[in-house]
Amino acid sequence: AEVELTEDTLIVHVRGMDWIFALKSRLEIPLSHVMGAEVDPDLGPPEWWKSLRFTATQIPWVVSAGTFYQEGERVSWDVHDPQKAVVIRLRDERYARLVIGVDDPPATVRAVQEALGEE
Repeated sequence: AEVELTEDTLIVHVRGMDWIFALKSRLEIPLSHVMGAEVDPDLGPPEWWKSLRFTATQIPWVVSAGTFYQEGERVSWDVHDPQKAVVIRLRDERYARLVIGVDDPPATVRAVQEALGEE
């Protein structure tokens, strides 16, 4: 996925054919609803016995994309490589978290933090 930040919006562009799995090609979130972003080195794909898939595709070690219910929260996933995943925490949105694969996770987290004024 690609993250675009405007003055007041975080936009996630789903790249390639992932929009088929995720059922979305773009998500727009007001920055006021973004609580933060982080790289989680222990992140793995949603475990099927701990999460409920809802309009989601999960092919182990290939892709996790779509909406999952994890720990009572709705989470949007678009990840091929967990080592390249960023977790964006949200409030007052359809999703509690966005888990997206990006080319440069530390740079993406820094950009979100800067947009939120959290340097």
